[in-house]
Order: sequence, then C-alpha cells, then structure tokens
Amino acid sequence: MFTAAAESFLKQAREIQEEELRRFASRVASLLQGPELGPEAVDCLQRLHLTVAATKYPRRLDGKFVELLQTVLCSSKCPEQVQVLCAAILREMSPCNDLILSCDQIQDTKLLSLVSSILLAQGDKKGEVAAVGQRIVKVLERRLPEGQSARYILPVLSNVISLSPESLTEEQVNVVSKKMADWLRYASTQQGVAQPSGGFFSSPRTKQPGPVTEVDGAIATDFFTVLSVGQYHTQDQWLNVQAFSMLRSWLLCYGDKGLKTPKSDDRSGMDKSVMSTVSTLPTSSRLLPPKERLREKAFEYCQRLVEQSHRRPLKKDDADLQKACLIEAVTIMDIICKQDSSYVHRAASFLKVLHGRICGDATYARALLPIAQFFLNHSKVAAVDSDAIYRHLLTDIPAQLFHNASLAFEFVQFCKANSQLFTETSSVFRQSFPNLFKFLAWNSPPLISEFVDFLPSLLDAGTAIEIFHLLLDLPCLTAALDVQLRSAALPTSEKAASDPAVPPSTCLEAFRHPLYRSMFQHLLRAKSTSEDAPERLIPLRQLLGSLASSPRVVQCAETVPVLLELFFKVVAEFADGPLINQLVVLLLQRSDQLCEIPAFKDDVYRVLSSQLVVLCKLHPALIVELSTEILEFSGAVSNIQNKEAIFTHVVWAVGEYLSVCYDRRCTVEQVLRFFEALEAVLFEVTQLRPLPTTPGYPPRAISVLMATLTKLAARSQDLIPRVSMFLSKMRTFVQSPAVTSVYQEEDLEEILIRATELLNLLKMPSVAQVVFTPPVASTRFQREVNNSLPCALRMVTRLLEPTPGFMPG
Repeated sequence: MFTAAAESFLKQAREIQEEELRRFASRVASLLQGPELGPEAVDCLQRLHLTVAATKYPRRLDGKFVELLQTVLCSSKCPEQVQVLCAAILREMSPCNDLILSCDQIQDTKLLSLVSSILLAQGDKKGEVAAVGQRIVKVLERRLPEGQSARYILPVLSNVISLSPESLTEEQVNVVSKKMADWLRYASTQQGVAQPSGGFFSSPRTKQPGPVTEVDGAIATDFFTVLSVGQYHTQDQWLNVQAFSMLRSWLLCYGDKGLKTPKSDDRSGMDKSVMSTVSTLPTSSRLLPPKERLREKAFEYCQRLVEQSHRRPLKKDDADLQKACLIEAVTIMDIICKQDSSYVHRAASFLKVLHGRICGDATYARALLPIAQFFLNHSKVAAVDSDAIYRHLLTDIPAQLFHNASLAFEFVQFCKANSQLFTETSSVFRQSFPNLFKFLAWNSPPLISEFVDFLPSLLDAGTAIEIFHLLLDLPCLTAALDVQLRSAALPTSEKAASDPAVPPSTCLEAFRHPLYRSMFQHLLRAKSTSEDAPERLIPLRQLLGSLASSPRVVQCAETVPVLLELFFKVVAEFADGPLINQLVVLLLQRSDQLCEIPAFKDDVYRVLSSQLVVLCKLHPALIVELSTEILEFSGAVSNIQNKEAIFTHVVWAVGEYLSVCYDRRCTVEQVLRFFEALEAVLFEVTQLRPLPTTPGYPPRAISVLMATLTKLAARSQDLIPRVSMFLSKMRTFVQSPAVTSVYQEEDLEEILIRATELLNLLKMPSVAQVVFTPPVASTRFQREVNNSLPCALRMVTRLLEPTPGFMPG
C-alpha cells in the first residue's frame, strides 16, 4: 500500500493535462541544455518520469524533446543519475516512433545497459532484440577496458534470451558458454577492496582484503559461490553471482542445442559414462567443447552449493538464501542430467544423501519438490527405488503444511505437471490423493483452477467413489483442519482426552473425545482407504456445522459444485454399469449427508440432479437394477420439499427409462410398483386441506409427477383410467381456496395446462404409446423425444379442443 504522501503525488501526476505537461517538458528541456545538470535537473526529471509512468495510457512528449533525452543519455559528460532517469522516461514512452538510438557503437557497458533496455522495450518491431544480443556478445568477446565490467550487461543478455533465444548464433552461444564456465568456477576467493568515500576520515592506506567466508563464519577453502560471504565483492565475484542467476534459463535455451554424439573411430566403442568420467577430470576440462564444459562447471558449482547448505548460518537471511540456492541447484542438476545422462548416477547418490538430511526438517519442504522431480525424471536410468522419497513428499508434507499457501500452490503445480510420471512410476500418488485435498480444502479460491486441471489425473474406476465422498465432504474437511490447528496450539495441560461419558459441546472437545477421534482420523486421513461408510461421519458433520459460517469453510463450499461437475464429466468417460449404479445409490444417500450450509446444499443438489440425468442416459438399465433404492427415494414426500431438484429428476428418469425398450427385464409388475408409489406421492401433495397451512409443494415437481404417471400408463394401458381420473380432478385442485392461497396464479395455470394436455393425450392411447414409449434408436422424432414432447402435447390438445377458427387438416 502507498503512503498518503505517495498517493497524493500519484494523484497529481495523473491529473496533469497535456498542455501543462508540454510546458513542464519545455522547462526540463531548457535545464537539460544548460551548462550543468545539477539537482534541479534531477528533480525535474524525477517528476517527469512519475508523470509519464502514473497513467495506464501513454503520455505524449514532443519529438524534439524525445530526441534531446536521447542526446543527453548518450553524452559522455552526463551524470549517471541523469542518464538513468532519461533511460527510464524513454522506456515509459516505448514503443516510440522518434527513437534514433543504436547500440552498435557504444563501448561503455553502463551506457550499453541503459540503451539496450530502451531498445528491448520497443517490442522488436525492427529487430531490436537481435541487434542488442549481437552487440552484447561482441562486447563480451573482447577484453574490456579498465573500469568497465560485464556485470552491467549480463542482465540485458538474460532478457535477450528470454525474448528471442534464436537471436544468438551457435558460435556466439559457445563464446558465452565458455565465459560463464570461467565465471562460475574461477572467481576470486579474496574479498574486494572498499572504495574510498573521500570523507574526512578516509585514509589513503587501504587494508589488505581478507578471504571470503562461509555462512557459518569459517574461511572458505573452496571456490567462490553465491553463498560465499564477503564485506565487499570483486567484479569477477559479481559475474559469478549473475552467471548463476541466469544459468538455468541459459541451459534450457542452449544446453542441448546442436549436441551430437561423437562418431569418430577412436570413441565409437567407448561408453558415454566412461567418456564423461574422463572428460570431467580437471586435466581435460579445458579440452571439452564449451557447452559440455559449462555443464561440468555448473554441476560442480551446484554440488558446492548443496554442500554449503549443510552449514549453520549466522544470519537468518543467509538461511533463507541457503534454501533458495539449494532449490535452484537441484533444479539445475536435473536439467544437466536431462541433457547428459552420464551425470545421473553421480547426482542420484548425491541427492539421496541430501534427501535423507533434510526430509525431517519442515523448513526445507520446498527443496523436496525438485529432488522428487529429479527422481521422477531419472530413477529408471539411475536404477534406484524412489518410492520412499515420493511417500514422504505426498504423505507428510501436505498433512503438516497444508496451511502454507505458497507451498500449497507450488505443490499442486508440481503434482499437476507430473501426474502422468507419477502414475507410471509409483502407486504412491494415487494412494495419497486424500492428503492432496487438504491443500484445496484450506486454500480453495487460489487453487481451484489448478485442481480443475489436476483432478482428472486422480480419477479412475478405483478412486472415483472415494473422491466423490471427498468432494462432498470438502467443507467439513476445512472445518476439521481448522479444529486440528487450533487443538495443536492449545497448551499441553488442555490437550488431555475428554471424558467418554460426557458428550462434547464444542469441536475442540470432540477432537479429543474418544467417540469422535476415529471420525476425525477418517476425515483427516493421509491415504486412500477401501472403507466406504459415509454414514459413520454423520455425527461429526452435524458437530462441524457450527463452523459452517466460517469464511474459509464458505469459500471452500463454493468450489465444490465446480469440481463435482468436472468429476462426473470425467467419470462418464470410463464408468461401466456397476460403477454408475454405485454412484447413483451414493448420490441419493449423500443428499441427506451434507455440510449444513444452505447455499452449498442448493448448489450441490443442482449439480447432482443434472448429473443424474447424464448417468441415466449412459446406463438406462439402472432404473430397473436400482428399483428398490429409487422407489424408496421417490416415494418419500419429504424429499420434494428438501431436495426438490434431485426428486424431480429422479421421477423424470423413472418416466423416461422405465420401459422394456431400454431394459427387457422391465416387467408390468415393476411398472405397477412405480406407478402406485408415485400415485400416492402425487395424491399426498394435491389432497385438499381446508387449512391455510397447506404446504406449497414446487409446481415443477407436481408437473413431472403427472407426466411420469402418464408415461407409465401409456406403457401399461390398464392404468390409463386411474391417471385420467386423477388428471380430471386437477381443475378442482387448482381452484381450491386452500391451494390458491399458497401457490402463484401463474403456477396453478401451468399445472392445469399440463394436466389438460396429458389428459387429452391419454384419450388417444395409441398416440400416447408412440409419444411416450419410443424405440431407443429410430426416427429423428423418437431420438429427440424430449424436445418434441411439448409440441406433441399442444398438437393433440388443439385437435381435441379446437379454438374458434381453427380447422384441422
């Protein structure tokens, strides 16, 4: 956040109009053309830079003024601070049509860095990126004059390779690779000399610089790295640090380009690993091609960093730097091994030892990710069993550090990127998915898009059921994790187990209560389990309902519908009949066992009801195979009020798929059982009651019940009289005072219209049978029966009850 003063300056800069800006630029121009560029010129340039940078839209400056900025920038007498400000203003003006800058003749590395940054900001309209890259390499090729340093232009080179790697030729890549190898390996191990400040106490006598030290204060006995400590640094030490900072991107761009296996007679029979052993000897180091030599020096550098990370630092900042460098070092070693497999065995044994040292320290959790990545990529070549590494990563880390938001993001990204490798390499990945959901439960909004990409890799026939339960219980998992954290923070004196005879009154007490302990353990499990008893968690879900209003729980609940839809979409691609049946049974059961968040339940009901239709379409025989469960659900009137969306779709599915056309096992007796159960439900919701407290059942449910009974009657025509009589009484129902006081007039009109249409259709049983019982795959009309049914109903109604002026035929 900006301070009040900063906000005020920004507001003033944004409100400056074009005319005022033009006058101010004229004043700045007169100062830049003066004999001396003093503090006033610096102050005006700073204000001008703020003005052109404060708005999203580009500010306009006069072409002559832009030309003046370029002239001042390139002037040899211009103070450095003014040069920096001129370059910053020109970058803000980019892309600029009035640019006349060129880096071709610039010798000074500081000025080259400033000019190059402006050229790279142009967007490569005229090949600026390639021109900058060519010039930077030419400067690096020659010996720099006294006082010049390549440290100013290495960041520019890093930008070039990120923008346009192909702008460098193979020869130029080799030149830079050779220099980077020297910068990494041969930097001075003596500290730099302090520059005299020129103050009163400055002395012409300079103290002899001492050696650099390690982070623990010991004198460094090996070569310099980014983890070496010194009060002042030499130029080659700065180059060492910069070379390491761009090493990963350099290797990824150019490390394996143009590499060819030697085919000469004297090497053709020699094993590559043997060649590597010979080539990595110090005596032959300088005989290697530049890219191979860079890999060798980079590997040695990374090994040195890993060894330095063992030391206990004197400063906390150094501890953070150790961990960051360790992650980068392991990542670079992985890249090197991808480009040259002869390094794999050396790296594998080295990283095995490293993993054993840091796996017990939670502060090194991030470093475990690149180590696991290395073994995922190279365990086959290294011929090592890495399951212990994967098991620790996927079991311990999510359980302990699910609340670390940045680690959660990196962890899920890692799993998403390596899901296929994990599946091919180890069974631990699929077994540990309950643990991964802890990241989502605690960090739902930031991780939802990652889990949308990640979830399909976890799903198969063996995990679908358990993941279905996990998704529905995700808000409860969030609440349980919150209770776990709060319980861990309690003083030891308060962590004693609760009395089993006394029911817990709070979630914290339940966490330690013997009756609830196993429930918490199941919800917070780290591995997949074959146990499928969601009803055992009912008491815990009710207890955790007290946390339903927690913002974290509410946010988690909002992600569940999205993931549920994705879940069913993926499962539909591989599910067979038994799995679909199992999902439908669980769908009906779990609709009563959800976290008590009203909006959450409504959204879940919406998704489950729509997906029920998809499952029925995939496996229509489930209506017959699950007749007992479906009859039990659809025969309960309470489900209309509590779960109207699911109830309506279940009843619709009965009318749509309970037919011999879909399953030859469908008998007349089964049709009659469903008919009588649904008839009783419809009678219950439409019976006339004199009291005004008549419950208002959803009109859609009433309409679907009528339509389903009509469909069943069309397939068993002995039932037509019962349905016809019921439908004929609907006019009395909708005109009853007790009913009109509960329902909207539009709803009652829709119910009456549908009842009339269905009744008219039943007056022509043969037509009703064609409309309601089409063959599974026949004419276009029959395949699109859901779309054509309203049209058929209206047509029959117009035939039987023609309006004035309507002439059939």
